[in-house]
Amino acid sequence: MKIVSSREFRDKQRIYFDSADNGEQIIIQRGKNKSYKLVPIAKDDSLMTKDEFYAKIDRSLKQIKEGKFTRIETKDDLENFLNNL
Repeated sequence: MKIVSSREFRDKQRIYFDSADNGEQIIIQRGKNKSYKLVPIAKDDSLMTKDEFYAKIDRSLKQIKEGKFTRIETKDDLENFLNNL
């Protein structure tokens, strides 16, 4: 893990982006009490707003109340579910 100041990050962005791409954790410190983690976004990452996230949860809860879900209690249930996707 590398910890760098925001000024150093600004001066050497390419180096730190390349390091993050190669799996190294990069922490950028801004002032005394603020830090940020540089993480590359993967293809399967889902990006949504807070409102979209909560709307998705609300839709899922509604489906559960309506009985529109699959109960998986055993390993066999899980295997059957995955085999029928």
